[in-house]
Amino acid sequence: MNDVYKFPFYAKLAFVLVSLISIFFVFYIAQGIIVPLLVAVLFAILLRPIMLFLKSKLRFPHILAVIVSVLLFVVFIIGIITFLSWQISDFVSDWDKIQSNIKIHIANLQTYVRDHFNISNKEQEEYINSATSDSLKSGKQMIGSTLMSFTDTLFNLALVPIYMFLFLLYRTHFIKFLCKLFKPQYHEKLQDILGNVKLAVKSYLVGLTIQLISVATLTSIGLWIVGVKYAILLGVITGILNLIPYVGIMFAYVISIFASLTGSPDLSLVIGVLIVNAVVQFIDNNILVPIVVSSKVEINALVSIVGIIIGGSLAGVAGMFLAIPLLAILKVIFDRIDGLDPWGYLVGDDLPKTYEWNHIRLPLYNYENSTDTINVINKDEASATIFTETTTSPENKNE
Repeated sequence: MNDVYKFPFYAKLAFVLVSLISIFFVFYIAQGIIVPLLVAVLFAILLRPIMLFLKSKLRFPHILAVIVSVLLFVVFIIGIITFLSWQISDFVSDWDKIQSNIKIHIANLQTYVRDHFNISNKEQEEYINSATSDSLKSGKQMIGSTLMSFTDTLFNLALVPIYMFLFLLYRTHFIKFLCKLFKPQYHEKLQDILGNVKLAVKSYLVGLTIQLISVATLTSIGLWIVGVKYAILLGVITGILNLIPYVGIMFAYVISIFASLTGSPDLSLVIGVLIVNAVVQFIDNNILVPIVVSSKVEINALVSIVGIIIGGSLAGVAGMFLAIPLLAILKVIFDRIDGLDPWGYLVGDDLPKTYEWNHIRLPLYNYENSTDTINVINKDEASATIFTETTTSPENKNE
């Protein structure tokens, strides 16, 4: 006789916490192995349509189609790196001009502080030296750790195309492995989960690519209008760094300000660069992200920010990049497994995004128009609530 044991809530909570701690600990310890594998899986999903096109339309053998797809990806990445290297070499040649312009701005700032706060230049230099004396030691340590991290990143990036090739080559093999893990009655649900995971990841990466191109184009045009010398280089760098949520755009600001000093010591050029970046970020955050990126992956902002912070603390920049697609995958799984669908709803976002006014769609962030309703039967049975289905749940649930 098979006895079914039901654990109390505190025991279930303890199991969940121990499992989460174990998962995060393993991910942190083995991030050098796990992160390249996850990145390779994401880009392999993105390259799958190209591989299928080569097989079905051009009649390529499977292995040849995989090789050509990965080579196209590698050539594209090498092309971007070559362009950036070529532009950066020209940028470095203007470093002396940048230093002289920085000295002019520092001298003007010291004059302003001396005239308005009665602090002499010598006292200002003493304050600066005392403030930066301790930071020089930490700066050297930071540079050393950054170089080590950069070396590890280059090594991991070299492994990503190899992993992508193997994932595309053995794609059917891995799917059959997953089928063998579950009983036949669950294969239909497994197929639904895999299909929706593929769709969510591919849509998110395509939206991210569109966002990158849009931000790079808008920034390049804006900086060219302002009169910055390396407008295209800075636009491409801003688009790439914008893929790193929250942190990347700050680095893009600093690089753009430094690059503006190659042309003129005039402060108005720096202000123009700041205005261009602010306008582009406004367009990105209010138009591109809600329409192009967030519409592909329905994850609420709170969970996104927490996931990005956790990903950054576990695996640095790569973890921040992987946070959103991993949350999208978890949401798909939660929505389609009985007992976990409340967590899928928690991760998701059913907040109405727009409303129509005079045939114009405008942003709307108001839960009064949410699709969820809670009907309390009576005061004595307040715990008995009825939830209507929302867009965050699978389409095949119509209970």
